[in-house]
Amino acid sequence: MAAKRLLFLCSRNRLRSPTAEAVFRDYPGVETDSAGLSPDAELRLSAEQVEWADLIFVMEAVHRQRLQRTFGKLLADKKVILLGIPDDYDYMNPDLVELLKLRCTAYLK
Repeated sequence: MAAKRLLFLCSRNRLRSPTAEAVFRDYPGVETDSAGLSPDAELRLSAEQVEWADLIFVMEAVHRQRLQRTFGKLLADKKVILLGIPDDYDYMNPDLVELLKLRCTAYLK
C-alpha cells in the first residue's frame, strides 16, 4: 500500500506546521510536508503540494478559509482536517507535540 501523504499548514510555516511535519515524518506508511499560507511564510503553499497531499491538516479555521480561497479548485477530492491549534507554541514544544499526536493519530490508521 502506498504511503499516506500528509500536508500540514499554518500561517508562516515556522512553528506549528514544521513541528507537525517533524513529528509524523518517521511514522510508518506516512510521508509529510508542510507550508504556510501567509505572504511572509518561510515556505508558501504551492499547487503542487496540494495536489500531492492525501490529507491536509490546517491549524486554524482561518487557514482552511485561505486554503479554500486560493486553491479551491484543487480541493474537490481532498480531505481537509481542522486541528484547532492556536499559535501559542514554539517549534517542537512538548505540549504542541502531544496535541498534534492527540488530534492527528486517528487519521493515520
